Amino acid sequence: MTHLRPPGLGPIIGHTTATSTRLWIRGDDDSDERTIGVAALFLKNNKRPVSIRYFRLRREYDRTGCVDFTDLEADSQYRAIFGTLTMQTQDPHEVMQTEELFKLLPEPKVWLDELRALPEESSVARFATMKAEAGGSLSFLFGSCRYPGIFAQQSKLGDRIFRAVADHIYTDAGPARFFLMIGDQIYADLWGRHQAILRADTFEEFQERYRSAFETPNLRKLMQSLPTYMLLDDHEIEDNWHQSRIHIPEKRLLFNTAIAAYRSYQWLHSPRNFGDRLYYSFECQGYPFFALDVRTQRISVEKKFEDNHLLGYPAKDSPYPRKPDESAFPKYPGQIDQLCRWLIEAQETHGNRPKFIVSPGVFVPNTVENVHDPRAGDSWSAFPATRRTLLATIVENNIQNVVFLCGDVHCSIVAEMSFHSKGEVLPIKAYSITSSAFYWPFPFSDGDPNTFVHNSALEDDDFEFGDCTMRYTCSLFEQEDNFTRIDVDETALTVSVIDRKGELRSKHPDGDYSAQLVF
Repeated sequence: MTHLRPPGLGPIIGHTTATSTRLWIRGDDDSDERTIGVAALFLKNNKRPVSIRYFRLRREYDRTGCVDFTDLEADSQYRAIFGTLTMQTQDPHEVMQTEELFKLLPEPKVWLDELRALPEESSVARFATMKAEAGGSLSFLFGSCRYPGIFAQQSKLGDRIFRAVADHIYTDAGPARFFLMIGDQIYADLWGRHQAILRADTFEEFQERYRSAFETPNLRKLMQSLPTYMLLDDHEIEDNWHQSRIHIPEKRLLFNTAIAAYRSYQWLHSPRNFGDRLYYSFECQGYPFFALDVRTQRISVEKKFEDNHLLGYPAKDSPYPRKPDESAFPKYPGQIDQLCRWLIEAQETHGNRPKFIVSPGVFVPNTVENVHDPRAGDSWSAFPATRRTLLATIVENNIQNVVFLCGDVHCSIVAEMSFHSKGEVLPIKAYSITSSAFYWPFPFSDGDPNTFVHNSALEDDDFEFGDCTMRYTCSLFEQEDNFTRIDVDETALTVSVIDRKGELRSKHPDGDYSAQLVF
């Protein structure tokens, strides 16, 4: 063993509740020896740690790893210090259980003085646990798509917005409790999947993409101070990825390599409550969230448009959109089955409180091009069967105030949906809020507000399902680099689009710089 070293990357504050947190680092050593993490947790500014422990930094996860702390105090400030050490064993490739390995180490408290001596900027995370009570107000931040560029100056430009994000953690509306990064945290295919130059093909190249993205100073500091949840979209693999490509041998290799890197750097610090699936759900102060995997399971069948499925195949015995008896829940549920069940249970448990579906792909609006050719789309419009099942579940079960949080399209948009049946407007509200991009230096080639439908009824883009019709209207378009702050309570939600300078952008039709969505 050697002296403690600071982490090579991180720490990142991951899934955090009122009583627990999951914290992530990557070791700084690429040697063949075993790498161990050491973490000490302190309540507020106390000098004595409430816990100090070892955790594994596994080679199969590129020497990344997480430590979970539980039994924490709600709505309290904590500080965690991390270090790493290399452990020399007789055969570093021999499989050793964690408990067996840790028995070879001294008590973790022996490292306390060395932990305190490590540089704070690379070793310390400071965070707050969530409130224990459900309901009331909740604030959070979200966005997507950070193009890295190919020059050092572009890397600096891509990092500057995260300083503005940090500046908006605390406002008069209250502290933001977490940060959602919902796709394209890296661009593995920097110039598109058909251009081999600067395209990540090997694990080492994916590793370099993640390191260069996560080590920039503003983002690294932000993730050390605010719980951060991440989801993948296509550029974590390659442009417009769908499952049918996996049948091509070189694409299967690419997929396995990309997902191994994604699991190490993004998925590992998420809730992980559906086994090895990449989608997950969580609650924050009584507000439910379901984070979708809209990439690895999407099925595109060119000759049978209705057989396209965004969230994988539904179960053979799927009962949705109807509410099933508990005994009727599918034996092998697909992601769409899990989502529909979650929505029904969220309505039963939380009533009309907003229910957030986090979807890297845009739910609405569609692009003008997709109105005439929905197959050309890369979002929900290209998967009518999945969209139909979800919307029918919402209407059939009277699920109120579903809010989609979306990314991907390099334009921020607020859309309000309405539901119509037999000439009447149904008393169901739903919204889709898109926030993109953190950094996209080519506004002339992507994200133009005029390429999107603004009013589905006027532009022939209503969506029929059963005897119902979904319509939508849009506002608050913003093409400049941005992120979004959400302030929500039991009765209303405020959407604030903020640019890289930290200033509010775009006017709502009523003249306000924020959209007020009333439940």
